[in-house]
Amino acid sequence: MGAVWLHQHPQHNPWAPLDLREPYGLATSAKLQSLRDDVQTCRSVLERSEVAFQILPPDEGQQDQCRRSDKTVLPGLPLSPDRPVASCPVLAAFEIWLEQTVRPAAIEIFEEDIASVEHLGTYSCRRIGNSAEGTWSEHAQGNAIDIAAFNLTNGRRISVLDDWNGEDREQEFLNAVRDGACSVYATVLSPDYNAAHRDHFHFDQSKRFGGVCR
Repeated sequence: MGAVWLHQHPQHNPWAPLDLREPYGLATSAKLQSLRDDVQTCRSVLERSEVAFQILPPDEGQQDQCRRSDKTVLPGLPLSPDRPVASCPVLAAFEIWLEQTVRPAAIEIFEEDIASVEHLGTYSCRRIGNSAEGTWSEHAQGNAIDIAAFNLTNGRRISVLDDWNGEDREQEFLNAVRDGACSVYATVLSPDYNAAHRDHFHFDQSKRFGGVCR
């Protein structure tokens, strides 16, 4: 019975190939984590999930800390500015988050779909906090994305800066999408983390043990 049930529910089956269209399951997080070190598998996941993508070459002449072999663009995502360059695992997780957390939350809370998601950037060859020394940011390899606001199909805009402590529905929505991101990203930082994140959510797929969700 166990094998039959797992076959019927691949989202819970750790041996079933990941499909981003499947409901989030017990094995989804582990499957996403496995993509961090496996470029070809990540690309196969996008193909299997029928997600259009473009692979970009590593930047020539760039510092080693900022070179990555799976810099990717998903042209179909409703992101503004559009077509950001990021690592394959970051964009694969974004696809799940958008379809299984963000859109359902918008429809449930506001009775409107998402028109676009505003971001502050993905790829930036820099250290954390733009400092001259110290740890390299996950943005240095496009392994992170910063989310600033959400635009609904009725024209309404919900921003992290203005609405994190705003009206009840806005707060409910922003907390729901932040919490949902914690299931698919290794690191999720929000205004609850520190003042530097008062205007955006930071998501990344670092190899940090245990993950961070704040």
